[in-house]
Amino acid sequence: MKIESWLFMLMGVFFIPVGIVYGFMVNWMEPVGFLGIFLLCGLSFMIGLYLNYTGKRVGPRPEDRVDAEIHEGAGEQGHFSPWSWWPFSLGIACATGFLGLAVGWWIVIIGAGFAAVAIIGWVYEYSRGDHAH
Repeated sequence: MKIESWLFMLMGVFFIPVGIVYGFMVNWMEPVGFLGIFLLCGLSFMIGLYLNYTGKRVGPRPEDRVDAEIHEGAGEQGHFSPWSWWPFSLGIACATGFLGLAVGWWIVIIGAGFAAVAIIGWVYEYSRGDHAH
């Protein structure tokens, strides 16, 4: 994670002068533009610091080392539910909510209701039914 953390840190350093130059170009009259660039700088620093902290805590991954073998990256990568339809329904609910931002606010309320049902279903999918633990 060392390369990723340095990449985000350098992006943060890059966006500082870009925000200043942009601010001078618009005579500091457009607060959304330069403020957004400065916020992007802060976000890049936050991600870089998080990756740096995580990389020091976890240690080098096989893809970070030059002498790593392919089999070192094999094995379980996490717990995933290949049969779960809840992420799909949550995606549809979010798409409905974003559609509501463009069409009408009443659709956002419908999308929020669908999203609440999808999140509850996704969180509790291992608590009931065939795959309960």
